[in-house]
Amino acid sequence: MRIIAVCGEGIGTSAILKVNAERALDRLGLSASVDASDLASVADAAADAQVVLTSTELAADVRAKLGRSFAEIIEIVNYFDVEEIGSKLERSLG
Repeated sequence: MRIIAVCGEGIGTSAILKVNAERALDRLGLSASVDASDLASVADAAADAQVVLTSTELAADVRAKLGRSFAEIIEIVNYFDVEEIGSKLERSLG
């Protein structure tokens, strides 16, 4: 399984989201490869991803960049909230 964490610039906030997604997956006992990306590179980065994590503010832009992707886009309100990330990943991944 592959997950992409996306922010506008791909530097700080996507790295924070990546680390907290890894923590959430660990708590859930799930294994996945989690990578960070900026918005401009998301189409290439998420080409084979199952899930894209991003903010509500960027979700429409991510959808537009991905086009007809099979990746589920999950909107995260608080990148620091491991519980929020975990519950949304659990709903998505089962």
